[in-house]
Amino acid sequence: MAYGQHQSFYLRDRWLNKGIKHLATDERFFYDKDAFEKIGLGKNMVQSLRYWVVATGVVSEVYNTERKKIHRITELGDLVFKYDKFIKFPETASILHYQLVKDIEPSSTWYWYFNVYKETVSTKDSLLNELIKWVKDTEKKAVSEKSLKRDIDCLVKLYTAGQNVNDPEEVIQSPLHKLGLVEEIKGVIYKKASNYNHIGLTALMYVLLDYCFQNDVDTVSVDDLVHSIGLWGKTFNISRSSIVNALNQLTLHPKYPVSYIRTNNLDLIRIPNITPQNFLQDEYSRKVEVIK
Repeated sequence: MAYGQHQSFYLRDRWLNKGIKHLATDERFFYDKDAFEKIGLGKNMVQSLRYWVVATGVVSEVYNTERKKIHRITELGDLVFKYDKFIKFPETASILHYQLVKDIEPSSTWYWYFNVYKETVSTKDSLLNELIKWVKDTEKKAVSEKSLKRDIDCLVKLYTAGQNVNDPEEVIQSPLHKLGLVEEIKGVIYKKASNYNHIGLTALMYVLLDYCFQNDVDTVSVDDLVHSIGLWGKTFNISRSSIVNALNQLTLHPKYPVSYIRTNNLDLIRIPNITPQNFLQDEYSRKVEVIK
């Protein structure tokens, strides 16, 4: 698993746009010794950005035919760059958050906090202590406590930097602060309950489609949506009632509605036959057309 790879820098506004723009012309950009000058960031920030573009799913790290690492823009990255390069839509921020927390790598602390850790009120010290316990139980090799502390600090900043508009020190926003999933007040960290309107129905459908695609299923239950790792309840801390309300709204989607089916006294949700990327392409194009 992976810890502390962000160089203690949380993701900044416009960073993803910068990274994708340079990778579009040079898949080895992050290995260019002059990359920091070309992109206008410090050397450690460039290494941080290399982590964030992969962690948010807009870029994949693979090997080319010469067995050299390259960074290739994903379908999601292409869509974000084309339609919402500055992360103005809350749905985009929600999807990037989902990419961060859905898998145990490369953002293991994020995965733990949203999928495993059950407390909603804590301090950084209590978070660190619980993370240390989890890492000891799940890792074969020892992990530096300093790396785990940096992860906790970065996680909190990623979701809160920019929330306090009256704080002059918070001039550098994170694109995920608008989700309101985490709040820090006088040293106390709150995992906030969300609702489907704030997350966005487009993002919820994308998550549902991606989950079903990854698990090769075409139906899920409400219990799955509430309790399963990688689905709405854990990813966005949404209550069962809000999940049901969102499902009812998604049955009314004009092109790709979900539908209820009843099997063995169990309500299942059948998803439409479309890939998450094609769905997002359609949603983005309609949204941009409306804005025009």
